Amino acid sequence: MQTSPFIGELIGTMVLLLLGNGVVANVVLKRTKGESGGWIVITAGWAFAVMIGVFVAKAFGSVDAHLNPAVTVAFAVATNDYSHLLPYIAAQLIGGFLGATLVWLHYFPHWATTPDPADKLACFATGPAIRSLGANVWSEALATIVLILGLAGISSKNLGELAIGVGPYLVGMLVWSIGLSLGGTTGYGINPARDLSPRLAHALLPIAGKGASDWGYAWVPVVGPIIGGIIGGLLIRWYTL
Repeated sequence: MQTSPFIGELIGTMVLLLLGNGVVANVVLKRTKGESGGWIVITAGWAFAVMIGVFVAKAFGSVDAHLNPAVTVAFAVATNDYSHLLPYIAAQLIGGFLGATLVWLHYFPHWATTPDPADKLACFATGPAIRSLGANVWSEALATIVLILGLAGISSKNLGELAIGVGPYLVGMLVWSIGLSLGGTTGYGINPARDLSPRLAHALLPIAGKGASDWGYAWVPVVGPIIGGIIGGLLIRWYTL
């Protein structure tokens, strides 16, 4: 199959969601080997998911390996080049849906054994620890700004060959740090494709015993990261690292 940036973003994001939401399912669902593994397991699993997703995206043709509409928006603003905006975001949203569907299939017997619908939704989408929409948007925006500035630093010419060789590992560590330090408020969505597409999958898939998909909150992990992406992109544009 011919590689391309679109295919790279799609498959990379699919793997990101398979492994990222997969670790949540492993910890949250009943009668898994990782049941009740805790926050450290989830944040570590997401960090590794991002690292592997970046490697896969690059292998399938996306040099940028954004895997995240907020990152795509940020670097479009930073460079004033919007040519990748629509194809990248479309690929990321499709990949997110496919990855979430694979999580559902992989853990198929465990949905019926898990009684709490909220636990099942958590395997697809984020939710706030305390529902305060203004504060939740702020949390998502700030965490995304940190993500964008961290990515800019990792890709900075000041790192030279170091960033080329270990870039995906550093990106994984960046996401791990954000999860550990800033993720306790909203579950650090920081990526519309990580939340919106899996939430849609949750709504459409015949998941045993599922509840509502909480669409009243769904805009927060979309709008917050986009705001953060725009601010981060402007900061990079004004103060080139």
